[in-house]
Amino acid sequence: MSSRARVIPVTIDTRPAPTGPEEGRGSLRGSIRRSPLTWFFSLAFLLSWAAWTPYVLSENGLGVWHFAFPGAGGSSQLLGVLPGAYLGPITSALLVIGVTEGRPGLRAWRRRMTKFKVSWRWYAVVLVSVPAALTLSSVALADRGPEMPSAVVLAAFLPGLLLQMITTGLAEEPGWREFAMPRMQRRYGPVIATLIVGVLWGVWHLPLFLSDWGGWPDVNATEPLKFVGSAIALSFVMTWVFNRSGGSMPLVMLLHCGVNNYISIAWSDMFPTLSSDDTTHAFLLSSTTAALILLVATRGRLGYAPDATKAAKAANVTQRL
Repeated sequence: MSSRARVIPVTIDTRPAPTGPEEGRGSLRGSIRRSPLTWFFSLAFLLSWAAWTPYVLSENGLGVWHFAFPGAGGSSQLLGVLPGAYLGPITSALLVIGVTEGRPGLRAWRRRMTKFKVSWRWYAVVLVSVPAALTLSSVALADRGPEMPSAVVLAAFLPGLLLQMITTGLAEEPGWREFAMPRMQRRYGPVIATLIVGVLWGVWHLPLFLSDWGGWPDVNATEPLKFVGSAIALSFVMTWVFNRSGGSMPLVMLLHCGVNNYISIAWSDMFPTLSSDDTTHAFLLSSTTAALILLVATRGRLGYAPDATKAAKAANVTQRL
């Protein structure tokens, strides 16, 4: 494993699979093969929002249904939120890949999802930079330094990060980043693709603001907008990490889950004088700053190397001939 970070081209074949006579223009399979991205985004929203409807309507949300989701430690999110998250992006990606690419595509998806072999420096950068950026933005808001985290927080930090990886990270990133981003970048380029995926990723969460996940009923009308803005900004950082690491999904998931884990476990302990609303402000400030720095430093390329990707794909085709 090299200790030097380098650009590794992402070689995902985005061409639709050929259709046979039985899969004509009027068939469902043919439609998915012609428009895989449209089907992925539509299914991701439909499946998640349908699964979240009971949670939103329950006592954990609008209170239309007189039923409350049970939860450990006073949190109902494990049973209320996670099923819809798993039914959305990851399930939609697997369904579309299965239809458009078959078993070879699913095997390639599994290889990309387990691409742990990247430079150790990438892991160090993600593990250090995420809490550092969130701490600096919180210091700016609090106008004072952070307090030393307690022993309980320090002991729970890494287990919490692992739990986030197999819940939030595994539920969301195989769809938004692993499936959608390579295809969107080939069509629109890195900036427009990131903007589209970032907007859709943020909007996908919106029904949850009508539940205790989003602090209902004490939700400020601007909170969802600020959340979507933060999701867009963070998406630019994630695109850069995705492209520069050659599409390492464990690394991308670590970046996403590092934000959630810091806010869930360490933030209130380190900044007890800040309110829960300041969490959103700290997230928005840190992610926007990082996104602007990367856009300027990479001149909008965000580590994307289309020429290298085309050359690698051509080499793969030549090897198969």
